Amino acid sequence: HEQIGKYNATSVLLKPASKGTGVIAGSSARTVLEAAGLKDVKAKSVGSKNIGNIAYATLEGLRGLMTVEQVAKLRGKKPEEILG
Repeated sequence: HEQIGKYNATSVLLKPASKGTGVIAGSSARTVLEAAGLKDVKAKSVGSKNIGNIAYATLEGLRGLMTVEQVAKLRGKKPEEILG
């Protein structure tokens, strides 16, 4: 799912990309996403172009993601039912 991370005057939009696309992002967002182990994601930063703020906004966006187990618990299902 799409996720928006905000830090100070910077926002970073994280979107899933199709398999094999790789990481499409600016320098500091790319560094954070690759360090997190993500493979197919697009990122767009809006607002301040301070590289530190972009990195923190990217981290905030990643913190907002939920695991399959969390989604299953919210829906009252088992993780296997969510994954199909």
